[in-house]
Amino acid sequence: MTNVRTYNSPLRAERARETREAILSALFELMDSAGAVDDVSTEAIAQKAGVQRRTIFRHFATKDDMLAAFWPWLNARIGTSATPMTLKEVVDGPRRAFPQFDMHEPAIRASLHSKAGREMRIGTVAARRAHFARALAPAIASLPASEAWKVEALAHLLFSASAWEVLKDYGGLTGAQAGEAASWALEVILSAVTSGRTPADVASQPKETSDEV
Repeated sequence: MTNVRTYNSPLRAERARETREAILSALFELMDSAGAVDDVSTEAIAQKAGVQRRTIFRHFATKDDMLAAFWPWLNARIGTSATPMTLKEVVDGPRRAFPQFDMHEPAIRASLHSKAGREMRIGTVAARRAHFARALAPAIASLPASEAWKVEALAHLLFSASAWEVLKDYGGLTGAQAGEAASWALEVILSAVTSGRTPADVASQPKETSDEV
């Protein structure tokens, strides 16, 4: 009997993994059509995944638990991460991520505007801040605190789904263009602070004059 249990355990684990994947994939596909995660019922998810409704609750005790698992799963699926490890990953993050956001636009917008999405983001803030602080440290460690927090805050803004949405909706850009714009802005900011120049220094430079009439 011990041998049977040892044999069956990996099989059960693999089946559980496949069922969990089917549930999360079903939620993702339904969001593409519903446009809002709050509008997707567990009944619809179960039907789409080909499982019983009670099966969902064997894997996720509540719908909130399912949504908490869904957002990291979505990031992994689309190949993006809000936890950069290096300065280069911060700068290149929008350039890599924003075109992917275009390919999964309903889900990304749902993460921005649904109650579940907002709660998910709030739950990741502490870890995100820690990762950004470590990644940005080589560029801002020598700055006074009054400058360092500004750079860090702007990095959070520019490397975010919110920036992608604003650049698309207000700027009329594609995801690729939005990514280029946000990464370029990060490059400009970091170049300025690492060269010892501040935005105030740049703004205070005299403008060139022309003799042309």
